[in-house]
Amino acid sequence: DAGSSVEEMEFNWDEYLEDTGATAAPHGSFKHVDTSLQNGFAPGMKLEVAVKSDQNTYWVATIITTCGQLLLLRYDGYGEDRKADFWCDIMTADLHPIGWCEQNKKILKVPEGIKDKIPDQEEFLQRVLKGACSAPANLLEGLHRGKNPLDLIAPGSRLELQNVRDSLEAWIVNVIENVGGRLKLRYEGLEDSDKFDQWIFYLDPFLHQVGWAAQHGYSLQPPLAIRSLKSEADWQEILKKVKEEEEESSVPTDLFKDKPVIGVHSFSEGMKLEAVDPMAPFVISPATVLKVYNEKYFMIEIDDLRPERTTSQSYICHFNSAGIFPVQWSLKNGLHLSPPPGYPGQDFDWADYLKQCGAEAAPQSCFPLLTSDHGFKENMKLEAVNPVDPEEVCIATVTKLKDSYLWLQLEGSKKPVPDCIVSVESMNIFPVGWCETNGYQLRPPRKAIVNKQKKIAVVQPEKQVLSSRTVHDGLKNQELNSSDSVVINGKYCCPKIYFNHRCFSGPYLNKGRIAELPQSVGPGNCVLVLKEVLTLLINAAYKPSRVLRELQLDEEAAWHGHGETLKAKYKGKSYRATVEVVRTADRVADFCRKTCIKLECCPNLFGPQMVLDKCSENCSVLTKTKYTHYYGKRKNKRIGRPPGGHSNLEVAMKKPNKRRKRRKHFFVHKKKRCSTSVDNTPVGSPQGSGGEEEDDQDESELSHSLAQDRDKRKRKLRTFSFSDDENKPPSPKDIKMEVAEKLQLDSNPLEWSVADVVRFLKSTDCAPLARIFLDQEIDGQALLLLTLPTVQECMDLKLGPAIKLCHHIERVKLAFYQQFAN
Repeated sequence: DAGSSVEEMEFNWDEYLEDTGATAAPHGSFKHVDTSLQNGFAPGMKLEVAVKSDQNTYWVATIITTCGQLLLLRYDGYGEDRKADFWCDIMTADLHPIGWCEQNKKILKVPEGIKDKIPDQEEFLQRVLKGACSAPANLLEGLHRGKNPLDLIAPGSRLELQNVRDSLEAWIVNVIENVGGRLKLRYEGLEDSDKFDQWIFYLDPFLHQVGWAAQHGYSLQPPLAIRSLKSEADWQEILKKVKEEEEESSVPTDLFKDKPVIGVHSFSEGMKLEAVDPMAPFVISPATVLKVYNEKYFMIEIDDLRPERTTSQSYICHFNSAGIFPVQWSLKNGLHLSPPPGYPGQDFDWADYLKQCGAEAAPQSCFPLLTSDHGFKENMKLEAVNPVDPEEVCIATVTKLKDSYLWLQLEGSKKPVPDCIVSVESMNIFPVGWCETNGYQLRPPRKAIVNKQKKIAVVQPEKQVLSSRTVHDGLKNQELNSSDSVVINGKYCCPKIYFNHRCFSGPYLNKGRIAELPQSVGPGNCVLVLKEVLTLLINAAYKPSRVLRELQLDEEAAWHGHGETLKAKYKGKSYRATVEVVRTADRVADFCRKTCIKLECCPNLFGPQMVLDKCSENCSVLTKTKYTHYYGKRKNKRIGRPPGGHSNLEVAMKKPNKRRKRRKHFFVHKKKRCSTSVDNTPVGSPQGSGGEEEDDQDESELSHSLAQDRDKRKRKLRTFSFSDDENKPPSPKDIKMEVAEKLQLDSNPLEWSVADVVRFLKSTDCAPLARIFLDQEIDGQALLLLTLPTVQECMDLKLGPAIKLCHHIERVKLAFYQQFAN
């Protein structure tokens, strides 16, 4: 087509999946990746934790869930009560394994909150600790504290690798690179050469910790391929040096506890079978058991009948090795069996071949049972290692499935390769997004890019978050990070995100559709999990385009996360917007809560904590008016989309209808937005900005009026007509401007932390607003700069609460000038 070109573009998995109409292989199908994400801690483990109210005493707590180096804990004695659950960082919290207090003469004391529930402390501890699993001591103390076990395989670490091509002897390898558990290894003694480097996943059965060979009766010898590069004396000197430095460069033995267990085989020398050469896994060929080492290992060779052959394709296998099949397996599954080189004729027949060779077929009992219960389907996409060039990880498409095996077509490789045959349990295949998660280059496909004209619907960004940094920088509406990013194991690991269906769903989300959502999503990559969660929420909305607008990234605000393109469809139109999602585990809980507040639903509607019985926000007993009063955002009611401004929301418009919309809708909604903000809509029904016709208005008709209206609203304070007592501005009787009441401050408010500000507000009649200050991290300096217009604009408070809040702020300002200004 005209305007088309072939070029390499920045690759985006979502757009690619949409363009190809394919789906991603499920994350749960990659067991080795799931194992690599585990941090050594598990729900149910117990530890001893310093009591917050008394740092000199400790109490037993149970791990509820994990999120990278963050643990959600609950003191034993609270039972199923979640109100006292708390997050802590392994690196900074005072955490210890069970028994630490007794060994170090520390006090175990019941926290005040559950003292009345535990009359006999000793009896209680004996009961709860009986058969309990303690958190690993090595991950709570010392050099390994807070580290993901996989992080312990750092560059420079040493391991032992068995030679699988010609013998079972092992040799020392150095870790050059660790990409999400996929290790680039170099033989000891070849520091200046990368010619023999190998990429192997850390759970590979032939990879071991240093000392494994000696323990299991195998010798340490360099492979034949490199043995001639140095003298025997040099190799022995290298080995001596390694043993002297063993403690410095070794990795913990328990790191390999999740490796597959090798079973006992029953093969005999001379048996025939069908096999796939792991170095060139493109065809199935006849093969022979060449040698049996012991009950665990044997060597097979791909048959080659040419008399002039100089090399052989042989490799060592075990009972669970992938790519070995019984005789006739190809025929039974309708697959092509490649005859051995030198075989007379093209039609290979196993009966004739066995007779010709005087050999027997390996019985079916020699092979493990194959399963088709793995989650993969044809046309699914994933990421896979190129067997010809293991440095490359390519986009792969499942073109065929047979039992536990996949045929993968690789895209974007430097040199074209045939379809690869891999096991569903291969450690060289990865889920969509694995490369991006681990900072590794994925080979993108070369595709035709067609220049298409798009109609853009510009949406004015909504209000932003106020923080202490915001005020310090002149109220530029920049979001403040709650903490520095925490990168865990080179990954951004996200815990399970639960949908708590009983919680208040707010005005935008359909309660019935929310109830149909899965109980949880994840765990996995932060960006992918959160993107899936937001997509589910958008699809559960009364008006998906409206929710997408609420979530879209404000381009003028500071960007601390990762931009992801989300889509929505509504009334025949497709919408697209860039939405910011966090990339690190420590920010997931805060992101979920802030997103819930943005959507005016219960802050616990979705997040890493499951609401088992009663929501900690008591959202079920609050009316919609009261609920949005404290947690919601009172938005300017808008119809259509204002022109101008910066936005990233795009809409692909269908061919416009010739019939124009009736303009009376415009005036109906204009009347609504100028009237009371009281919401009399029943909970769970459609509500909000612009009404049902919001996205249907003719934009050219509305843009001028809306722009004028928006400018007016910026020039003057809002005016209201109130229709109920809840939203009526307080009368002078209700708000007593107690000028005579002099506020005495114990400390300079300029030095107040966020916690100090929250503590002050909780001592006033504005206590319910303290959460907003906590969420937006307003410290003392920011507090002193707040004014009524600022409070209304940036906190989205109604006039009554805003006046009441500003009264207390003015009292603090007055006390500051009187007590500390000089």
